[in-house]
Amino acid sequence: MATQKSPLIPSRSAKRANYEPETIHSILDEALYCTISYSFENKPFSIPTAFVRYGDKIYIHGSVGSHFIRELEKGIPVCITVTLMDALVVAKSAFHHSVNYRSVVIFAQAEKVERVQDKIEAFKWLTDKIVPGSWDYLRPIKENEVRKTTALAFSINEASAKLRTGMPVDDEEDQSLPIWSGLIPLQNGRMAPIADELSRDIALPEHLVGVGI
Repeated sequence: MATQKSPLIPSRSAKRANYEPETIHSILDEALYCTISYSFENKPFSIPTAFVRYGDKIYIHGSVGSHFIRELEKGIPVCITVTLMDALVVAKSAFHHSVNYRSVVIFAQAEKVERVQDKIEAFKWLTDKIVPGSWDYLRPIKENEVRKTTALAFSINEASAKLRTGMPVDDEEDQSLPIWSGLIPLQNGRMAPIADELSRDIALPEHLVGVGI
C-alpha cells in the first residue's frame, strides 16, 4: 500500500519549501490577512480575514453571530494560507514566466479564547499590527464590545513556507534571443493617511506621522 504524502510536502518545486520557524514567522508577521478554508455540509468555503501572530499561534476575531466564526470555534479542521507577492518574473518564453513570492500553509483547528483579558490582549495585538501604535491612542474598548466579539487562536505547529526568489530561468537555447527578461517588482504598503471630515482639524497622531512617506 502506498504511503500517503503529507500535505505539507509540496508535490512540485520541493526545493522551495522551508520549515524554519523564523521564515514562517517573518511571512506571517508581514502579511495583513490570511485565507481560512474549511468544509461545511460538504461544501467548500474560503474566507479572507485579518490576523496576527503572537508566539506559536495566530489569532483572528469576528462577531459572535458570524456563521464563519461559530463554525470554526467547533474545532473543525481548517487550512490557512498567506501569500506575499514580491515580483513578476518575466522570462523569454511564456512557459518560464513566474512570480517571486513567499507563502505559508497551516493546518490547524480553532481554539476559542475564553478569558476576557486574553481576548483583549488578542484584540490589542491585532489592532497594533494593522495600525502600529494605535491601541493606546484609541478610545478604550468597551465591555459590551468584548462580549460581542469572538477571538480564535490557531496553532502554527503544523506549518510550512514556500518561496521563490531570483531572476527567470530560461532554456539554454533561448538565452541568446533578443527578448527582454527580468523582474517587475511589486509593492504593497501603507500610503499617507487621509483624514475624514470629522478629523480634518485634528493633528495627525504621532504613531501615524511618517506613514506612507
